[in-house]
Amino acid sequence: MAPGKPLRVLACGDVEGKLGALFARVQAVQKKSGEFDLLLCVGNFFGSAQDSEWDDYQRGAKKAPIQTYVLGANSHETVCRFPDVSGCELAENITYLGRKGVFSGASGLQVAYLSGTESAAEPAPAHCFSAKDVADLKSSLRSSSKFRGVDILLTSPWPKAVETFGNSPGGVDTKRCGSGLVSLLATSLKPRYHFAALQKVYYERLPYRNHAVLQETAQHVSRFIALANVGNADKRKYLYAFSILPMSSMDATELVKQPQDATENPYRRPGGGESCAHLLPDTKEEPPCQFFFDLSTKPKGRKRPMEGGREGRQPKRPPGKPSLPTAACWFCLASPEVEKHLVVSIGTHCYLALAKGGLSPDHVLILPIRHCQSMVELASEAVDEVDRYKSALKKFFRAKGKRCVAYERNYRSQHLQLQVVPVPQDCCTTEDLKEAFIVQAEEQQMELLEIPAHSALKQIVQPGTPYFYVELDNGEKLFHRIGKNFPLQFGREVLASEAVLGMPGRADWRSCQAGREEEAAAAQAFRQAFEPFDLAQVD
Repeated sequence: MAPGKPLRVLACGDVEGKLGALFARVQAVQKKSGEFDLLLCVGNFFGSAQDSEWDDYQRGAKKAPIQTYVLGANSHETVCRFPDVSGCELAENITYLGRKGVFSGASGLQVAYLSGTESAAEPAPAHCFSAKDVADLKSSLRSSSKFRGVDILLTSPWPKAVETFGNSPGGVDTKRCGSGLVSLLATSLKPRYHFAALQKVYYERLPYRNHAVLQETAQHVSRFIALANVGNADKRKYLYAFSILPMSSMDATELVKQPQDATENPYRRPGGGESCAHLLPDTKEEPPCQFFFDLSTKPKGRKRPMEGGREGRQPKRPPGKPSLPTAACWFCLASPEVEKHLVVSIGTHCYLALAKGGLSPDHVLILPIRHCQSMVELASEAVDEVDRYKSALKKFFRAKGKRCVAYERNYRSQHLQLQVVPVPQDCCTTEDLKEAFIVQAEEQQMELLEIPAHSALKQIVQPGTPYFYVELDNGEKLFHRIGKNFPLQFGREVLASEAVLGMPGRADWRSCQAGREEEAAAAQAFRQAFEPFDLAQVD
């Protein structure tokens, strides 16, 4: 194939010796959609027993209808089917790539491959790979200073934690079946497409970025796709067709274009560059602590402002060190200072409460149960629950003809408060809301940067860094790294302005406080209305 022309490629999951079914499907696809250039097979190419069907291909009685490249053995029983570890032709048009390496076609397409399953032993058994194999493959490819990544990566096992920041793979637990070494390899090689199998399911993860937003030069995205087994009874997808122009032939600007649904890199530890060593050892997760309260109990101690009063200075601490409350925290749910009459829902890691002195009767806060200063420091399971609460609130407000805006100010506050404010849909559009924030920021001589919808704040700022961010109902996010002289009520001021809610007099929460009985009644009304959407009720 001539350089500069897109290749048409097919990728397949576990064949398990069902060559007739596979090639019949390939021929049907080519008859309908035209010829493809090559077929890449991941997972178990051979079944566990010898079969006459393979003998026909090996003897030349049958021929693969397309140039086919396969990975090696994943079990001791099938090692004998691959006579040369460096790769060889198994039958006409069927080639074993080898134990590890890179295949470079005349078109410039680069296909990196790693055969087998993960092993801790050195040297690894013939059907496995080890940390040394991964290190050797990485060094052979990354020796050039111009290395940008590979076009395709083929492995049989899934990478561990691939679902982080992305869509769920269903019943597949990558902490159990995934390979940390494959995660490490994918992090380093930055494949545009990564195919795997073995779990007998089809899973196409949302594309993920290979750079930290606002910190590193933009790079291309990676797409991970797991394929099912050939001829499976559940009719799960095992053959994937796509066109790809080799990276070497692409314009740099076109290559790094980011799709709208791109997420953060699932393997990179926040602030840790390409390191994903945290995926290699098994770690024990701390069990969640569930709190149960009688919400009718009268509060003890002093009152505390739920919307934003009594703000201390941002404590300075080394990056990565978790925050601790500098005094009795108004928002830790176990604290005697918390005003329980404002709490409307309690989850496993987070809770929902009406804002004290809110912009409207249904202005709510999402707060972590345990002490945590910002979204950047929040544990992944708590972040997941925050996202679920946001989703539930969006549905709730949408049913009431409203859209919601969420914002956080990590500045002169010691406990994370994610403000969620509903805005009537007939009041302004999402674009109007975005413009209102940007215009007011410009007036304050602040820079509000747009960050991708699926970005995680912990990929952008280090713990302890003051910031403000706002998330619109369509997922768009605006971010400001706080320096000094930041207006504490900025989020409220924008939403209360004539351009949005038209109630500038409510920009300061202190002028909007109500009596305890009125607050309790409002919380009870919200609790009842929200019940069909409440995580604590639905779960």
